[in-house]
Amino acid sequence: MDLFEQLKCETESCMLCNLSKTRTHVVFGEGNRNAKIMCIGEGPGYYEDQLGRPFVGKSGELLDKILGVCGFNRLEHVFIANIVKCRPPENRDPLPEERTLCIPYLYKQIEIIDPKIIVLLGATALKGLIDPEAKITKLRGEWLDWNNRLVMPTFHPSALLRNEQLKRPVWEDFKKVVAKYRELVNPDHPSAYC
Repeated sequence: MDLFEQLKCETESCMLCNLSKTRTHVVFGEGNRNAKIMCIGEGPGYYEDQLGRPFVGKSGELLDKILGVCGFNRLEHVFIANIVKCRPPENRDPLPEERTLCIPYLYKQIEIIDPKIIVLLGATALKGLIDPEAKITKLRGEWLDWNNRLVMPTFHPSALLRNEQLKRPVWEDFKKVVAKYRELVNPDHPSAYC
């Protein structure tokens, strides 16, 4: 069993916090194990918990659409994970202690997958990975450096579903991701609109 599969088994049997008592499935993550882009959200919602897959509800459909327009997909280019691997009840934000206990799994995923670019989807992902005091409205669209990796914070797809005006800024952020991907990975990467 390789490191990726070992980590998956370890994560799926985790009982470190109370979320383990209410989950249906652990949502380890999904995508290419050698992806050069990693998208990180906050935590599983209802549908993710039911299926054991990240971003499968309306937010996931929108994320897939955004990735598709950029010429990316889950199978080839992207690995999708979350700050916490189990659904917080009623889709509340993960508690600080839940994030603290779960984030080592994400650190190991990042280490094993070794992406060139990390896209943080929303405030919880930004606070969980970069800084608990960080504000998504201030940092979105700006390249950050985290452990010698390029990080692009942007709004969570669910925010776009609630507020159409956020679609333009997110599109601008993803255009930067495409440009950086061409610079670092594939200069001939095709994209529908940029």
